[in-house]
Amino acid sequence: MDKINIKTLARELNLSTSTVSRAFNGATDISQQTKERILSVARERNYLPNHYASNLRDKKTQTLAVIVPEIANDFFAQAINGIEDVARTHGFYILLYRTDDNFDREVAFVNYLNNGKVDGIIMSVSGEGNDHRYLKTLEQKKVPVVFFDRVYEDIEAAKVTTNDYKSSFAATQHLIEKGCKRIACLVINKTISIGKTRTQGYIDALKRHQIPFDERLIIDCSVNDKENVELLKNRLSQLKPDGVFSSVQRLAFATYQAAYELKLNIPKKLKLISFSSLQITPLLNPPMSTITQPAYQMGVEAAKLLFETLENKDIDNRKKHVVLNSSLFIRKSSE
Repeated sequence: MDKINIKTLARELNLSTSTVSRAFNGATDISQQTKERILSVARERNYLPNHYASNLRDKKTQTLAVIVPEIANDFFAQAINGIEDVARTHGFYILLYRTDDNFDREVAFVNYLNNGKVDGIIMSVSGEGNDHRYLKTLEQKKVPVVFFDRVYEDIEAAKVTTNDYKSSFAATQHLIEKGCKRIACLVINKTISIGKTRTQGYIDALKRHQIPFDERLIIDCSVNDKENVELLKNRLSQLKPDGVFSSVQRLAFATYQAAYELKLNIPKKLKLISFSSLQITPLLNPPMSTITQPAYQMGVEAAKLLFETLENKDIDNRKKHVVLNSSLFIRKSSE
């Protein structure tokens, strides 16, 4: 009797090896009937798949790395769900790495992963540093990379983003139409891709409506929430804006806290709109107006791009850029 392995098992069952492999990995895109048939024949032939030995033979880990600035953030949680759902259908696992927006940590993770520990990387970058050559080593090792949301523009890689400029322009224009004349723009890092794009949308909306641009109203914050509350209390008191466009969710929450401590009523004294994918924003007091990105779908699209490359070496997706549309939800915080 021939030695049984996944290829001979697939041939006996008249199925592809990938279908048999996904059945052993618990994939949900295979019917229960097919899965039971595969497992039944495997038991009859005393075949127990050795996942790790198989991976070594094929030089595959069946694993993807996902590198993100934070995991507790609702946007990244939804995106990770999208990535994992696609990975599972391909019989892959994911490993999560959190940078906390720390560039050195990002470099360390990439350097650790570039020696065959994963088959591909999906990442949203920290945005720090000007030298991104450490990512080029992945290309030499044939480890594909896909960026989502935050990207490095000097690195040639597939990207999934949203229409940040158009959304930021529309959000700022909404505040102007509600009577705001001094609108603050809150950012965490003006140099990263989304920081630059969203700030430009804000600036161009002011220009379109002939509102004088005051550079002091672009407030560069940090990832420390307590520091942001104190900074915003100071700037709101000194600059006296009547509207706030927040480019990231955490700065909107800091604005709520700062306004509460300063006894500034939202929206009577200060109107607010922010990027946010948090599902409880309608329950805030007052409910927050948001630009909501399709986070789950961004994760799905990023994973699809990666698997296109993994499954067909002739496809070069590095110049591919998928742009999805965000949605504007107007609530009482900006009315």
